[in-house]
Amino acid sequence: MSIKGVIVEPLKQRVDERGRVLHMLRCDSPLFEGFGEIYFSTVRPGVVKAWKLHKKMTLNLAVPSGKIKLVLYDDRDGSPTQGMIQELFIGDDDDYVLVKIPPLIWTGFQGISHRESIVANCATIPHDPDEVVRMDPYDRRISYNW
Repeated sequence: MSIKGVIVEPLKQRVDERGRVLHMLRCDSPLFEGFGEIYFSTVRPGVVKAWKLHKKMTLNLAVPSGKIKLVLYDDRDGSPTQGMIQELFIGDDDDYVLVKIPPLIWTGFQGISHRESIVANCATIPHDPDEVVRMDPYDRRISYNW
């Protein structure tokens, strides 16, 4: 079961003897809301980057290199999935997907590849430090063991 509003969409890869083309998001996709910026975050093996909540930004995440465990927590008042935790294992190869995460969902991820992983975000608005809330990955307000 997934958190209300979270969408996981398989992505296309074009592979030949020269390498791969990894698609992520197009403006004609039903998942596309708007463009704010694209940025990349890397995470080393075993490292946890959590928790972060965006008040206004919709995240569109894909992992074109490596693999992560993506953890989502729904703390939205009145949400039918309030209190739910969702784990996704995403990355290159067979787990190459786009994960659309609406605002007000706590997100965190851990590098689970043997190498540094790259997380791409096609965000709906430009980064604004005032619209982000952060919490320590081991804060007990979210009952999750990394």
